[in-house]
Amino acid sequence: MMPRIVAFIFGSIVGSFLNVCIHRMPNNESVVWPRSHCPHCKKRIPPCDNIPFLSFIMLGGKCRFCKQRISLRYPLVELMTALMFVVLFDRYGVSYNLFVYIALISGLIIATFVDIKHRIIPDEVSIGGMILGFILCSVRGFSLDPLSFNARPMGNSFLGIIVGGGIIWLTGFLFDAVYFKILKRPPIQGETESMGGGDIKLLAMIGAFLGWQRVLVAFFIAPFLGVAFGLFSLIVKKDHTIPYGPFLSIAAVLALFWSDKIIRLFILR
Repeated sequence: MMPRIVAFIFGSIVGSFLNVCIHRMPNNESVVWPRSHCPHCKKRIPPCDNIPFLSFIMLGGKCRFCKQRISLRYPLVELMTALMFVVLFDRYGVSYNLFVYIALISGLIIATFVDIKHRIIPDEVSIGGMILGFILCSVRGFSLDPLSFNARPMGNSFLGIIVGGGIIWLTGFLFDAVYFKILKRPPIQGETESMGGGDIKLLAMIGAFLGWQRVLVAFFIAPFLGVAFGLFSLIVKKDHTIPYGPFLSIAAVLALFWSDKIIRLFILR
């Protein structure tokens, strides 16, 4: 029980930092400096008001100084990150894979919440994560013998980048070619390409961590996750566009934990 509690606490602390990234990255602000401050009155947040979960509850969800409401996103991200850390710890224990997938999950959480609000995915997450994922997976090829190197993890990560980014780019390209050019369907106001560059880079980043097989599983799961939300958005909000990053992120998590079962269920029945 104690290791899980430690994982939960550590995850909530990381979640607090992810909130900083989610707030600042879309504005091209440093995630290191200045220190945490209220987005409304700009007053610096004292350490006692920056404790995950507890500070939000003790302050009644309001800033100590200006009394403006604190977004529910802050405790939600902290809770989500803390729970994912516990799940990852249960799955991988204290191992190299634990830290690899902590990096992946952290990037996916940032991408999800930024995409929901701003309809963008920061390059710091997608491209930076792609490079980090490739490096971390390549390190798996080293053993205690410095002269021995297994290139398979590196190759799998590289193929994951190519397949992940390539398949979603190709899908968007073919859809747009049919929808707009062959069928002569004029775009609705505010409508853009079906797959944005951020989604392409995000799936390439996912491929860097998961490899080409599991990124394919994530690619095929994501549309099923997004279709219900897309219909709701179309019918209720009359919005023809949806942020696709959250569905790619959820699909990546499902592929991480259950890709083998999903493949057996749908392909090898």
